[in-house]
Amino acid sequence: MVLDGSPRGYVAILLHAHLPYVRHPEQPGFLPERWLFEAVIECYIPLLQVFERLTHDGVPYRIVLSMSPTLLAMLSDDLLKERFAAYLDKMSDLAEREVHRTRDDHRFAPLAQMYRDRLAWVSRIYHDSYRRDIPGAIRRLAEAGNVELATSAATHAYLPLIGLHRSAVEAQVEFGLRQFRRLFGRNPAGFWLPECGYRPGLDQTLTEKGLRWTCLETHGVLFAAPRPRYGVFAPVVTGHGLHCFGRDPESSRQVWSSKEGYPGDFWYREYYRDIGYDLDYDYIKPFLAPDGSRTHTGFRYWRVTGPGDHKEPYDPGRAAERADVHAGHFMWARQKQVEWLAGVLDRKPIVVAPYDAELLGHWWFEGPQWLELVIRKSAYDQRDFALVTPTDYLAEYPVNQPSEPIESSWGWKGYNEVWLQEANDWIYRHLHRAAEIMEGLAADFTDPDPVERRALNQAARELLLAQASDWPFIMQARTMDGYAKHRFTHHIGWFLALAGQLQSGRIDERWLDELERTDNIFPDVDYRLFRYRAWTPAPWARARAPAVAAGS
Repeated sequence: MVLDGSPRGYVAILLHAHLPYVRHPEQPGFLPERWLFEAVIECYIPLLQVFERLTHDGVPYRIVLSMSPTLLAMLSDDLLKERFAAYLDKMSDLAEREVHRTRDDHRFAPLAQMYRDRLAWVSRIYHDSYRRDIPGAIRRLAEAGNVELATSAATHAYLPLIGLHRSAVEAQVEFGLRQFRRLFGRNPAGFWLPECGYRPGLDQTLTEKGLRWTCLETHGVLFAAPRPRYGVFAPVVTGHGLHCFGRDPESSRQVWSSKEGYPGDFWYREYYRDIGYDLDYDYIKPFLAPDGSRTHTGFRYWRVTGPGDHKEPYDPGRAAERADVHAGHFMWARQKQVEWLAGVLDRKPIVVAPYDAELLGHWWFEGPQWLELVIRKSAYDQRDFALVTPTDYLAEYPVNQPSEPIESSWGWKGYNEVWLQEANDWIYRHLHRAAEIMEGLAADFTDPDPVERRALNQAARELLLAQASDWPFIMQARTMDGYAKHRFTHHIGWFLALAGQLQSGRIDERWLDELERTDNIFPDVDYRLFRYRAWTPAPWARARAPAVAAGS
């Protein structure tokens, strides 16, 4: 029963959008750039349009959108904007050809027309509504009040494994914040830890930068000491004052699981059947990678159907019906959670549901449609919970239980294994040595001349790019591990070459010019942030904290 129209609890949906920094001026049409282009078409613009429709219709809702600095840098880059426009034209050409090719096939002709219309819609939004400025569209959306923006580490470094040098963590956090302020004109309250990777001590850096909250994997909070009184249904606060919200496993499983989750429904679009692999090679070759290798095009005509190889044609109408059913189920499940929790807790619970944004639209084609239905149904079809952000919750409950979360991530097995195993463990001795060298350069060059300053700042960029969590992740996945190794070794190699030139006093300005044009991320990078700082213990680390803070 709801008293006085007040919700009995809250649900927080957090979307984190991230892609690795891929920018190759020397190679137009480079295959990894398609990661960005496909995500813009299938995920980012559809999600922004969902939020804009909801805001336009006056639907009451709150949601968190975290955008990684590397993704924002690519969305703001003039070269990549031009290439995305060219990619849209190329895919629109393919769409026209597909409409012609399938004109007599009643199964696929409507789907080809759907993709043609969808590409025209995306092109119109991108060019006419957004003026090719997606970060600007995000800023306007946040200013409307329903979407809270959060930031992440500069190049999405996996912070628990680079924390041997505090300066490396400090730089990752600071450059992420600087880009956020430059694009959005404000400071965020929340910080998305890349891969939800946490270890004690990171909270000190985050709170010193003015950040208030982050989200951890379930066991990172459940196994905190002392034991959290409210489990993951209220935040804990660390010794340095960072509020940590734990991921709710039930709402995560319903969306993430390929077996139990909604995206595996047999009526949804099948991601792994694409005409880039199915059609005659000579026909599809102009729309593949520059080297002619087959790859995804985004034109997918089949539905999940079942666990085997047999697939039936995709039916958008039936898929939309399933999205509506699943949105209703998600809302009902949250109602039941909140109803039970409100009966046993002495405060309103918060159910935290974080997802990779790319899941919605890219991997799960119907995901944006499902999310819009969830928000609309939550606003008008029930009164048990309200959609809020962690910042909203802290405004109502500013005092929370002191507790120290454990080292954790949302990767396989829940700790560091994805980013530290036999396929990628060799990178860390190079990263630690490079961080040590960078600290030495920052200490030695207290008054550099203009060319030295440029070289120092570019060395900082190369180190930041080498630290990206994407490279060890791709190496362990063994998908494009050759590319990941290439990127890592090149950034480390360029860093070492710059360091050597600085130490010898002989800087190759022509090569430095070229490197600055190629790896031009973070225009306000400042090498001085890599100056040595020691980790310090939390204020109450020597004494056991009370079970619950006074007033909670």
